Amino acid sequence: MRPFIKSYIGAASVDPYLIVKAAAPAAGTTVRAAAGATETIIGVTDELGGDQGGTVDVTLAGPAQVRLGGNVAFGDPLTSDAAGKAVKALPIAGQTVVIVGWAGSPGAADDIIPVTVAKSLLATPAA
Repeated sequence: MRPFIKSYIGAASVDPYLIVKAAAPAAGTTVRAAAGATETIIGVTDELGGDQGGTVDVTLAGPAQVRLGGNVAFGDPLTSDAAGKAVKALPIAGQTVVIVGWAGSPGAADDIIPVTVAKSLLATPAA
């Protein structure tokens, strides 16, 4: 499988291998690092990342690599922490968590691991 990669403009500087979201003011054309599991996550940056106002290549589907924000196991669903790093997606009562993809190997904080980018949602009713 080949990755589906699209170029966007960085609304802010974005480090390599981070989860990104659509960013204001021109959502749909600009991206920034995601800051949580319930944001408008669109994909994962490549090994170059990007500068504010510069090009940022984002894997929207397929194989990629991602930097971890905590421990994950092989096959875990992944979402973003507050810094755009991947963490295990867990239900949040009354919220919809955006899953960016699934871990291709186990890892710990700041490891870079393979991920299969395939967005989905985890909706959890309020308690």
